[in-house]
Amino acid sequence: MTTYDDIDFTPIQALTDDEVITHSPVRDITLPSGKVLALITLDNGRDHTRPNTLGPATLTELGATLATLQARAAGGEIQAVAITGKQYIMAAGADLSDISKIGSRDNAKLIAQLGHKVLGTLGELGVPSFAFVNGLALGGGLEIALNSTYRTVDASAAAIALPEVFLGIIPGWGGAYLLPNLIGIENALEVVISNPLKQNRMLKPQQAFDYGIFDAIFPAATYLESSLAWADRVLTGTVKVDRKNEPGKIERAVKWPVAIKMARGMLESKIGTVPRSPYVALDLLEKAKSGTKAEGFAREDDALADLVTGDQFAASMYAFDLVQRRAKRPVGAPDKALAKKVTKVGIIGAGLMASQFALLFVRKLQVPVLITDLDQARVDKGVAYIHDEIGKLEAKGRLDGDAANRLRALVTGTTDKSLFADCDFVIEAVFEEVGVKQAVFGEIEKIVAEDAVLATNTSSLSVEEIGAKLAHPERLVGFHFFNPVAVMPLIEIVKTPQTTDAALSTAFVVARGLGKNAVLTADAPGFVVNRLLAKVMGEAARAVYEGTPVADVEKAFGPLGLPMGPFQLIDLVGWKVAAHVQDTMVRAFPDRFYANENFHVLAELPEVVEKDKGGRVTGFTKAAQKALAGVGSSPASAETILRRVQDGLAHEIKLMLDEGVVPEVEDIDLCLILGAGWPFIDGGASPYLDREGASERTFGATFHTPPIRGIH
Repeated sequence: MTTYDDIDFTPIQALTDDEVITHSPVRDITLPSGKVLALITLDNGRDHTRPNTLGPATLTELGATLATLQARAAGGEIQAVAITGKQYIMAAGADLSDISKIGSRDNAKLIAQLGHKVLGTLGELGVPSFAFVNGLALGGGLEIALNSTYRTVDASAAAIALPEVFLGIIPGWGGAYLLPNLIGIENALEVVISNPLKQNRMLKPQQAFDYGIFDAIFPAATYLESSLAWADRVLTGTVKVDRKNEPGKIERAVKWPVAIKMARGMLESKIGTVPRSPYVALDLLEKAKSGTKAEGFAREDDALADLVTGDQFAASMYAFDLVQRRAKRPVGAPDKALAKKVTKVGIIGAGLMASQFALLFVRKLQVPVLITDLDQARVDKGVAYIHDEIGKLEAKGRLDGDAANRLRALVTGTTDKSLFADCDFVIEAVFEEVGVKQAVFGEIEKIVAEDAVLATNTSSLSVEEIGAKLAHPERLVGFHFFNPVAVMPLIEIVKTPQTTDAALSTAFVVARGLGKNAVLTADAPGFVVNRLLAKVMGEAARAVYEGTPVADVEKAFGPLGLPMGPFQLIDLVGWKVAAHVQDTMVRAFPDRFYANENFHVLAELPEVVEKDKGGRVTGFTKAAQKALAGVGSSPASAETILRRVQDGLAHEIKLMLDEGVVPEVEDIDLCLILGAGWPFIDGGASPYLDREGASERTFGATFHTPPIRGIH
């Protein structure tokens, strides 16, 4: 087998032009035993807002540093090597900023091999190596630790993770081989595959220690001193490192194949077979149970090269950039200096949605929140729900007793609207009907201050029409949350022709205070997300009414890579809500959207669809089948259904851009990713539609020039 020492890495030096280099200075530390430990501190010279990253120049410098230390170890000058990071940061993994310049699969493989060569040296220094993970350690940052002989972690480190699968690649510098052999296959599956697919979930230091990723955990105040003292005890033999989760022969022979088989079934059930990286990662984890480290690293080299040059990774990097950059600087948001300071929030309604709003507002803004409804019983029920949810957070240890009591005291309910007089921001969560919303706003406008901002949570109605009877319609904004309110990161902020910059600025500042990402949209039917979901759901309904079995329709949508099929989505959203959205869109655009009167019939049934254990829709209930009058007998093929939805989405997105619903296609993709769980591997929708030819078919061009594609 070719060793990494035989490889010429000069072709990737061109990728280092714009790299922020993380340097690797060394200082010798004499331990209490008299042994000398050489401590490397990774540092890119920036503050904590620019984490250390690992690009080709960084790796080359670190490789030279390690080669020097290897020679010093051989000469007896040092008895150990340790590697740590600048304050709060170990490393945030590979430097992906210049990945578009990679040029070829060969270059992608060279980057994988360079990482393996350098990080692998940590286990081949001739003396023990220690990783002192003093802060954020993601991807390659964690793989530095995995390649070391021993590992400690700071109890206050921000996050520990191997997030590569989330971005359409795999842990490619040892993680896929070393981790399962350190902590067992079941734990490794959780870290490498399950967590990235759960909205990129990270580990806290204590969890990582409990898994067995780290050998010791120390408090922040004395972290380095404690780690050095511990390392000395390891070197002198007074501390024996016991790794209870390290897999033995029985686990490899019995548990390993069973865990892999179960994980494969779970993936097929939850995400379908379109995403490549989870399955590539699964294959690498499966093969890690046997063979040498060199063989494991070689498999990672090839897998990483294939994925980095693929379409899904290119789309994922586009999506990642949207979420990391564009979402944090909303296009069209007015100067935040114009925002009104919000010291009290009013919520009209006390049902489930209103109560979820109240819980979010009080937790994040920590200001008084007042809810109201038609009668005291509903108000009391809403307040009780909110207090109960605060209690659950307290029970889980996410709030201490004092904080929980303080939040409960901030939430009150009333049927006396006059108590809304000092509210700065009032949002409604009432029935989705224009007249109802007009009435509640008309009543509350007479009570609140003239500069108080009114917000509607409508999902598809005209915000301008809702405000048509207000004395001051300029204070009204759309403030559309997505369900579940606590989890979904998007708020669509809707501007009418009358909305002032002050009201709009207040809405954006409040959204940021709630920990949400806001996207500005014009007052158009369905705004962004529901307009496009209505297209998806309408095409699914059309196929069913033509006579296509429900399960076949769900499968036809598979290549879109959505987190769930269209009927599974409708069932989650609620059939009444879906019927209402479809009606709204058909009224606005009768020639482009599909609805059927049976939607409302189905919405009245207690159960509409049947599902398997994985939650996938397998068919309609008997009651639903009976209610489906006039179903045709000309089922559409999977190819026809998929092409219809692809072309329909491409056409609708182009119209939305032409109408100025949002400034650019990036905003539509951002909305779909954050508000509908549209996959990173599609880049939202537009890179996928370009790649599949739907853009060319519908309007003779592409959304992106050149299209966002991998290296072919």
